[in-house]
Amino acid sequence: MSSSEAQPEMPEGYLGPQERFNELGLSVLSHTDPVVTARDNHFEIKLKSRGPIKVTHQLQSCKDEKDYSEFVFTQIKDGVVQFLIHFPLPGWYKLQVYALPLSDPSKSLPNVYNYLLHCTKALNPAFPFPKQYVQWKDGCYLYEPLNLCESTRLTHVKWRVLVPHAKQVAVVVDEEWNHLENKGGPIFEGSCNLNQYRGKDKKVTLNANFGDDESKYSTLLEYHIK
Repeated sequence: MSSSEAQPEMPEGYLGPQERFNELGLSVLSHTDPVVTARDNHFEIKLKSRGPIKVTHQLQSCKDEKDYSEFVFTQIKDGVVQFLIHFPLPGWYKLQVYALPLSDPSKSLPNVYNYLLHCTKALNPAFPFPKQYVQWKDGCYLYEPLNLCESTRLTHVKWRVLVPHAKQVAVVVDEEWNHLENKGGPIFEGSCNLNQYRGKDKKVTLNANFGDDESKYSTLLEYHIK
């Protein structure tokens, strides 16, 4: 599948950095032009951040305004803000980035940068990324698995995550707990077999314990096996 649609017009001032971009210590890293051609439907965009920030996003098709935000995964490591994108179809998309300092308690993040992305070919399978909960945005980083659904391999699923300040990290599905092993510092690793849940419409969550109460776990990520 490929796209040769003409570039859609955007309102003046919409593309590129918005009012709070520089104030938040953000700068472009991978793409200096906000209009980007993606010749593959698996794509990555990076921004640089001077200080600790929290970031969220929205991905919309320009054709019908349909929301595809679950096909973007945002994470931050060593001051680099990474947007992993799996375009489900060729065409033009708007990627809107929202950010605030990590210390700001506000739940409403202002729009700081807007991209116009043209995916010319969609040859790879596109799977939704896991849903991120609030505590995930506090410096966590996912190495694997980036996608987990009924269309991906579910036998011997390898896990590798960075979760600052966590005492324990576990993968939970259908009330079955698989604890990951601490590999030193904030890195946790392990593997589990999830093949028995294929076709069962189950949620798989990554949970972490941060405090003195060993029975209290916070949900960080949520995958869905349909």
